[in-house]
Amino acid sequence: MLIFIIRTLFFLMMAAAGYAFGQVRGEGSELVGMLAFMGGAVVVIILDVMFRRKDISVISAVFLGLVVGLIVAALLGPVVDMYGTLVPDRVRDVIKIGVAVVAAYLAVSLILQTKDDFRFLIPYVEFSKQQKGGRPLLLDTSVIIDGRIADIAETRFIDSPIVVPRFVLRELQAIADSADKLKRDRGRRGLDILNRMQTTPGVDITIEDAPDVLPAGEVDQLLVSLALRVTGRIVTIDYNLNKVAKLSGVEVLNINDLANALKSTVLPGTQLEINILRVGQEEGQGVGYLEDGTMVVIEDGKDQIGKTVAITVTNVIQKSAGRIIFGRTDGGSGGQKPRSR
Repeated sequence: MLIFIIRTLFFLMMAAAGYAFGQVRGEGSELVGMLAFMGGAVVVIILDVMFRRKDISVISAVFLGLVVGLIVAALLGPVVDMYGTLVPDRVRDVIKIGVAVVAAYLAVSLILQTKDDFRFLIPYVEFSKQQKGGRPLLLDTSVIIDGRIADIAETRFIDSPIVVPRFVLRELQAIADSADKLKRDRGRRGLDILNRMQTTPGVDITIEDAPDVLPAGEVDQLLVSLALRVTGRIVTIDYNLNKVAKLSGVEVLNINDLANALKSTVLPGTQLEINILRVGQEEGQGVGYLEDGTMVVIEDGKDQIGKTVAITVTNVIQKSAGRIIFGRTDGGSGGQKPRSR
């Protein structure tokens, strides 16, 4: 509605300007001036409607180029007057207009072709879209289905805008409509997580149409392309996407890395009580888990399956996929405790 009012006011102002121009030209020219200016207004409005999506970098470059071109033309005006004394005034005026058009064109063309590097010449001129807060965080399908990103957002630790690309949303919808019950449940969980984040106070989350990235292709590649375009960071738990994004020069935030960093510190020599649940991969090993899900591999624990034993931590391996703790029993059955029920 607001843009309609603005266009109407623009049209009326152009009509008034045309009428005033006609009065200056002479008696009886008012109607011609109005029609001419109204026609120009219609052309401008039609162009504005046709190009709905406008790139702020292009618009900034055009306006700055016009300003630079007109300044150059104004500086060259006295030179034209100085060396054009032998030609009529009307010809000098035409030459000045030509100089202004050429200077404006060259300035606009130069800035459009070098807008990515222009900020190195003028540090305070920036053509990229300004984002509120930090660089945007682009969510992939896996991290949405995982759901922990919603818990993190609710803690207010995230002050950057969160972006869900439209193609990620389409993939979630396709998973939610899958004939496989497990996939269908995962897709519906992802949609529920998005709805929860959209209703969380203080969370800046938007759906990005992303029309300028690849028209078709795998979601991972589309996500990397979009991250490069908006200078964003990808939030994921997908190991393969993590590697592809880093190879493409895109910063990746892995929720698993954050979860591992928040786990309680376990150092070699720490005493733990572990319920051994199953056999390990190597001979004689038993496997148990901490309350946070961390796997604990116990040497010589195979014979103690189903029992809670006291162990001493011997080594800790940290990976993006998780953390593995290695330990050994404190000796014999004396370290055994009945399993709590």
